[in-house]
Amino acid sequence: MKKVFFLFTFILIMGCDKENIGFESLPPATQTGARTLGCLVDGKAFIHKGNVMNCYYQFIDGEHFFGIQGRNNDENPISITLGTYNKAIVEGETYQLLESVPDNAWGGSLFETTQTSGEVANTNSEFSGELTITKLDFINNIVSGTFWFDLAHPLTGETVEITQGRFDSIFTQ
Repeated sequence: MKKVFFLFTFILIMGCDKENIGFESLPPATQTGARTLGCLVDGKAFIHKGNVMNCYYQFIDGEHFFGIQGRNNDENPISITLGTYNKAIVEGETYQLLESVPDNAWGGSLFETTQTSGEVANTNSEFSGELTITKLDFINNIVSGTFWFDLAHPLTGETVEITQGRFDSIFTQ
């Protein structure tokens, strides 16, 4: 009986450690333009890899467009994207992530479905989330924030939970 107890305790501890390692490996929640993006995808760490991060906040033809994308080709999904479509962002505000249509904020992911193609899944009225802008600095072009959202996997339809998201980047205007 003692052996069963120790085995059960060991398994429980190992399972908890794996979850903590995912969260603890996320980039820190900075506001310095560090060019980071990370989140948990169904509890597993997704961290942007690479020197280039696509991040912009632009005013085009009287409309505001914000976008940031983190990419990691070693994971699936291989990218996490957040954006607004004809919607200004403001420091300290939280936006509901819905469809990618005018006057909305949205979130999405690209899932690798074969070695040569992928499928995109975006938030919508059924699978939504939130984006909070924690810093918006127009002098240094820094934008930072936190996010979470749910998606329907494009092939299985199962819910994919994206949680504990954070980003800190330089944006182009």
